Amino acid sequence: MRNRLPLLGWAVVGLLGAAALGVIALHRGETINAAWMVVAAICTYAVAYRFYARFLSTRVLELDDRRATPAERLDNHVDFIPTNRWVLFGHHFAAIAGAGPLVGPVLAAQFGYLPGTLWLIIGVVLAGAVQDFVILFASMRRDGKSLGQMAREEINPAAGIIAMVAVLCIMAILLAVLALIVVNALAHSPWGLFTIACTVPIALLMGWWMHSFRPDRVGEASAIGVVLVLAATVGGKWVAADPAWAAFFTVEKTTLVWLMAGYGFIASVLPVWVLLCPRDYLSTFLKIGTITALAAGILLTLPEVRMPAVTQFVDGTGPVFSGKLFPFAFITVACGAISGFHALVASGTTPKMLSRESDARLVGYGAMLMESFVGVMAMVAAGVLDPGVYFAINAPAGVVGGTLEAATRTIAAWGFVVTPEQMQALAASVGEETLMARTGGAPSLAVGMSQIFSGVIGGPGLAAVWYHFAIMFEALFILTTIDTGTRVGRFMTQELLGYVWKPLGRTSWYPSIILSSGLVVGGWAYFLYQGVIDPLGGINSLWPLFGISNQLLAAVALCVGTTVLIKAGKARYAWTTLLPLAWLATVTFTAGWQKVFAADPKLGFLSQARAIEAALAAGGLPAGAKTVDAARQMIFNARMDAVVASVFMAVAVLVLVVSIREWILILRGRKPAVMHEAPFVATQLGLAGD
Repeated sequence: MRNRLPLLGWAVVGLLGAAALGVIALHRGETINAAWMVVAAICTYAVAYRFYARFLSTRVLELDDRRATPAERLDNHVDFIPTNRWVLFGHHFAAIAGAGPLVGPVLAAQFGYLPGTLWLIIGVVLAGAVQDFVILFASMRRDGKSLGQMAREEINPAAGIIAMVAVLCIMAILLAVLALIVVNALAHSPWGLFTIACTVPIALLMGWWMHSFRPDRVGEASAIGVVLVLAATVGGKWVAADPAWAAFFTVEKTTLVWLMAGYGFIASVLPVWVLLCPRDYLSTFLKIGTITALAAGILLTLPEVRMPAVTQFVDGTGPVFSGKLFPFAFITVACGAISGFHALVASGTTPKMLSRESDARLVGYGAMLMESFVGVMAMVAAGVLDPGVYFAINAPAGVVGGTLEAATRTIAAWGFVVTPEQMQALAASVGEETLMARTGGAPSLAVGMSQIFSGVIGGPGLAAVWYHFAIMFEALFILTTIDTGTRVGRFMTQELLGYVWKPLGRTSWYPSIILSSGLVVGGWAYFLYQGVIDPLGGINSLWPLFGISNQLLAAVALCVGTTVLIKAGKARYAWTTLLPLAWLATVTFTAGWQKVFAADPKLGFLSQARAIEAALAAGGLPAGAKTVDAARQMIFNARMDAVVASVFMAVAVLVLVVSIREWILILRGRKPAVMHEAPFVATQLGLAGD
């Protein structure tokens, strides 16, 4: 009887989740209560972690706590260091949860709340969390080797080298887009910049506290860090109100590029315990705490989702970005369901810090479920806005018009009502001069979050505080991905440089650390600068490239994961990675082809460049460009995007073809399944629970 009670409880959770999914999928009224989305997500994640993640742990991967991890065997207190699993969960979650789960669902809401929500919940269970878990396991068993190195060793040496170079280039694109979101959020925002700047010394204090002053006193350091960050958030209001301090913390976008690059470089060269791990741990407290509070606020206030389940823009005419529901809803949601960037983190810093193999389930599968929940909350925050307000904030001025009056007329023609007075009052309530055409997703997310939070605490009078808290929350989300991503890129660069001169491949040699960190930062800072000076705001040209390259990287990771399973004699379980790989390849190659070669200038990179050239030849200027130089910059960006997307697709096709050939040869017995795992070494750490 006792054995049946837990199963009965899980059956109830499963039925509740299925009922909630049914409500959000089948409801076609004017509005739907946001609580259904929260319940559907939580119940689905709980069942998936209890049953599917356990199946992966015990049957597919066979995690073994008797085996020493690289963190134990190679401990150097710089990159390899055994870490408490909850601290590591915090580091990993903070590293993977960047702009994608916040911005992607908000942008995808132009199709309606239903497509993005279903993909966030179902996609993470069957694809995203599986990829993260499998790659983390594979890297852990191979002394923390990177994704590119595993591709070289497990699939094909030549293809692996090409993949390593392509992955490094993709990394530069991903980090540039993430940094661009932060730059757009913090430019001319003294409140936000002051608060974010304070998190760096706070993290240094926490690192010193946990490592030197009060070793392993995680609770003390956590409490201090959280209190100081909240104080910095409140203090930002006074900084913004003081003319002298406000002027000091008000900076241009180009200045923020240099500040971001400097921070990324410093975070990459310092030992992980000094800045990276404590800052990520601190960020995780705020991230998970804020998302949990947002979910609680939704359950308490029961707000209505005003965005329709499906909008007319599924036909590809959307004002926020161009492209039909398939494949662009899946490309735009991106990280909340599956992200190739996660595979870089799962084969970068995290496998070098696992104390026990069993921790990989919590860190790999569990952290990805949490990121998906962030995406669902972002979708709710966008959905509770009036559709007219949503499109007024997220549609570019070149689409809706340069004035509030013109924008409201354009949006009214789409069937959504919004007035200039409504937008002016909304901007004033959150302490902004204007919210019109604040593209990129971050401002509209902050507005939605502030409405939910002010509905619980403070009312409209605290809307401005909650809005700027949300901006800080978003920037903090992204910065932790940038610092970890730069470090992961440093590892990958060192691996490549090691083929040129062996000492440069030593990850703990400081001349190599400085050189490789500089190269990585220089790469993503270049694309960041191009995005900052882009006449269309950068996000329009870089976000589609971000989505395509990120999903192509996930396809490469799933190829590696499938190869590892087949070589380990687990071909009967290879469907766990093959099914998401097949779907992902179909979606991503379709989107990539359309973005490069589509005849519609609003969709295809090359056709956009030709249309701008035609406008210049006719003596005019394209929408969004105020000068001829700006138009030429748009042409350069469009062609660069086309070249980069084409190269990434070619590399992904190469890896996929070579992988399939490898699988066939092994399964037919024409090639031995040579594994590159590190030899078994018995752990010396206690097996008692943390």
